[in-house]
Amino acid sequence: MALPEPPPARVFAQLGPTPAPTPERGGGGGPREVHVSGSAELSAGPDRARVRVRLGSRKAAAAAARGSVARRLQYIAQSARQRGVLEENMTVTEDFSRLENTYQMEAEVCIIFSDFGKMQNVCNLLIEKLGTSVTISPPHFYHTPEAVDTLRRQVCVAAVGNTRRKAQEVCRLFGQSLGKPFLIREEEAKEWGGHIDSNLSNTSDSLTMQERIQNATVYASCRVFAVFEIKGKENRRNKLL
Repeated sequence: MALPEPPPARVFAQLGPTPAPTPERGGGGGPREVHVSGSAELSAGPDRARVRVRLGSRKAAAAAARGSVARRLQYIAQSARQRGVLEENMTVTEDFSRLENTYQMEAEVCIIFSDFGKMQNVCNLLIEKLGTSVTISPPHFYHTPEAVDTLRRQVCVAAVGNTRRKAQEVCRLFGQSLGKPFLIREEEAKEWGGHIDSNLSNTSDSLTMQERIQNATVYASCRVFAVFEIKGKENRRNKLL
């Protein structure tokens, strides 16, 4: 996936006294300042995958149709539980109908995985043991809201860290030391790619699992503006470090 270029960083240094102190800087005195604008970009792969297992049976007797599906449902649930899937992450829906002189029982098991290795193990086992009596959909990868919120916080913190380091470099260029921040403001935040929890398929069924994960990866960028105090001459010991 081609990524857009991050916004250019801008660095401005004001090494003389501030003409007019502002309220957010505490007023009085007119401290010397360094103004810095910086950015960061991070990505996060999906943290969940949803797999749907479909099965059915059509028999002359209703009990036979129900029993055939029930046995396979029990095996699917047992296999998933043995590999660490919680009951709350498995949902079963059933549909029973009569067609002419036969009875048809259909069911679908929706399983949500947080461990993609376990997901592969469960799917491989079901294909091996149940064969064509079940249909397993390609995994749908997505992000939980908590995972997206974590990425947003991380990219903002990274942008602030980059901004502070740039301010330090500007101060060192002039033999000064960086002081406390007067102002830190998020100017822009963007997100693109990825999928939030959704029932929609990622893409074509022909894609590999790694391609699906890549397509579901979400990207975030953040740009911040900050104003730092310039304290004065840089400490010689710190300069050596």
